[in-house]
Amino acid sequence: MLGTLCTLITALTCVSGVKVVTQKPPVVTVTKGETATMDCNLGYVTTSAAYWYKQIPGGVPLYMLRSYHRDSSVSYGSGFSSPKFTSTHQSKSDYRLIISNVEEGDSAVYYCHIWHGDAKVFGLGTKLIVTSSSLPPPVLTVFPPSRAELQSDQVTLVCLISLASESLGFADVSWFSAGSPVSSGISTSTAVQTPDQTFQISSSLTIQTSDWNMYQFYTCKVSLGCQTSQKTINKSQCPAEG
Repeated sequence: MLGTLCTLITALTCVSGVKVVTQKPPVVTVTKGETATMDCNLGYVTTSAAYWYKQIPGGVPLYMLRSYHRDSSVSYGSGFSSPKFTSTHQSKSDYRLIISNVEEGDSAVYYCHIWHGDAKVFGLGTKLIVTSSSLPPPVLTVFPPSRAELQSDQVTLVCLISLASESLGFADVSWFSAGSPVSSGISTSTAVQTPDQTFQISSSLTIQTSDWNMYQFYTCKVSLGCQTSQKTINKSQCPAEG
């Protein structure tokens, strides 16, 4: 289902004659307990209803609700109900999703779609990030290259990020070399839940061994809403190779 959704988003919004479903804003960041809103424009005055889906990182899209300008009520998918989730419309083509009393588990990408003939046309989604003042910032641990790697032309630094919230799935991970952003050699995993109920992301940076041996500083930085954490490492901070 996930692959089908991605294909539809990519293909159907670009087909000649198909109106684009527009969602805004692209990102919403709110604090736990607040109300989140996001808008969907169907592209033209239409008789189609607006449908909303929720997708967490690594998960399949879940049908949330259907809203139609001619109806006074909203119909819901399994696990979603009023008053926490609701939808309003400002016109035949403008709809709004409202999520009340948000929790960390509401962090997800929310997609709006309409039916165009027999096909579904999706918007590009709105990312909702829920933060909490009671949660500590992400914890970072950066691991240096192994001794075996130091015998090759390239080495890998690994940054392990941990947070007690599924919101970590929407963290932005970046690397810096001597304060300048690095754009290549980076591989970052999706968030996974560990047995101790925390969530972890692993990010690696592959660099030239010669750069590491020149004692350059490398920094792993994580941003999640208003929270930012970073960890810096270089060769001088590591045990001498034997």
